[in-house]
Amino acid sequence: MEEGRENVGEKSSALEIDVYSDVICPWCFVGKRRLERAIAQWDRAVPVKISWRPFQLNPTMPQQGMGRRQYLEAKFGGPGAAQAIYDQVAKAGAEESIPFAFERIARTPNTFAAHRLIWMAGRHGKQDAIVETLFREYFLEGRDIGNLEILSRAAARAGLERTVIEPFLAGDEGMETVKAEEAAGHRLGIRAVPYFVINGTHALSGAQPPERFLAAFRQIKAGSVVGKAGV
Repeated sequence: MEEGRENVGEKSSALEIDVYSDVICPWCFVGKRRLERAIAQWDRAVPVKISWRPFQLNPTMPQQGMGRRQYLEAKFGGPGAAQAIYDQVAKAGAEESIPFAFERIARTPNTFAAHRLIWMAGRHGKQDAIVETLFREYFLEGRDIGNLEILSRAAARAGLERTVIEPFLAGDEGMETVKAEEAAGHRLGIRAVPYFVINGTHALSGAQPPERFLAAFRQIKAGSVVGKAGV
């Protein structure tokens, strides 16, 4: 954990939530909505700061990505085997007003550039906006968010200047930082996302319902241990 974070048992005047996720993970989109609902019900006197951290579901994906059918064959054994999973996710999405359109996805991207963009957006106070935009671009519109031009347009829609983003995406700034952040997540023992680390010491895994987040927030505010990160 980073220096300066609260130790277990200390009361905090704020909640700092590190969300490890990938923008091609449908459960991460659902988890984002559920976290937002929890925060909307939370004590407004206790501020919440969210930082989005990288976790690649497919770290060995070719840089140009892979055709969706080929990906489903390799990952699940084919589209039919994936359908049961999609049905479950679609049901959860409908409950969170997310109209997943899996049929529109023609390509599974390499998401490293997207994670770099999310890191960059954090330096401009637009991180949540770009994460939301990328989720919507991929899951609702079926766009290839591994494509740099598509990423640039998404960044512009999220409020970032294309004159800044285009040279950034073409360069290598932030690469080592993003790799280091992802490695830190693996050192915590993260094997699946979404994964939420609260105040550096407490962890919740999976797209938890708002009630679980709220219970964790209350316990942390009271100085109780919810579950150590990395356990």
